[in-house]
Amino acid sequence: MDTAKPLAGKVSMVTGASRGIGFAVAQALARLGSDVAICARDAERLAAAGRELERQGVRVFTARVDVRRAADVNSFVETAQKTLGEIDIAVNNAGVGVFVPGHQATEEQWNTVLDTNLKSVFLVCRAVAPSMIRRKTGHIINVASLAGKNAFAGGALYCASKWGLLGFTQSLAEDLRSYGIRVSAVCPGTVATEFSPHAGKDPSKMLQPEDVAHAVETIVTQAPQSFISEILLRPTQKP
Repeated sequence: MDTAKPLAGKVSMVTGASRGIGFAVAQALARLGSDVAICARDAERLAAAGRELERQGVRVFTARVDVRRAADVNSFVETAQKTLGEIDIAVNNAGVGVFVPGHQATEEQWNTVLDTNLKSVFLVCRAVAPSMIRRKTGHIINVASLAGKNAFAGGALYCASKWGLLGFTQSLAEDLRSYGIRVSAVCPGTVATEFSPHAGKDPSKMLQPEDVAHAVETIVTQAPQSFISEILLRPTQKP
């Protein structure tokens, strides 16, 4: 194995990868030598992200996908595997935030947040697991949040989705570890992205997308006899 390209010959997929954390993660995986399948809903940004990743010298597959829909997810995974090969690393990054008092949220807002942040992870894991089980290898990494551990006013929907995601991740890890599949969560604090407004905060003191990508890189390059089940990621200074 080329130590400079430890993921050479591997295939990774990243959801919500046209910008921000997802794109940074996809770049890190490509830099390590992995071919990469990425999806997002913004076709123009997705195409630009794909072109940038190809400059790393790896094969890239892109698809416009609504990760809340089983048919979209299944088609994406199936086509990606036909194009690049069976998926070794799946990173569930797609997410949205709606920040309102829980008692004032609409059913539509609830469904949007929970379906994007939690249901989509279930759909992706269900789609990639059979191949990983058959080969007895694989990484599933779910980008959660410190909001999955700490409640805050206006965060009822978002916190519910991330607390649920951590519970799902931990249980799935137990379901799959006997097959050699490692399921992990990365829980960052506030990251300087377009995801949500950060009024009054200093972006230079926030976590950067590359910090989250580094955590993913750490997980996928660890020794085979163990796995990092969870990483909590905070900035050194409060923004």
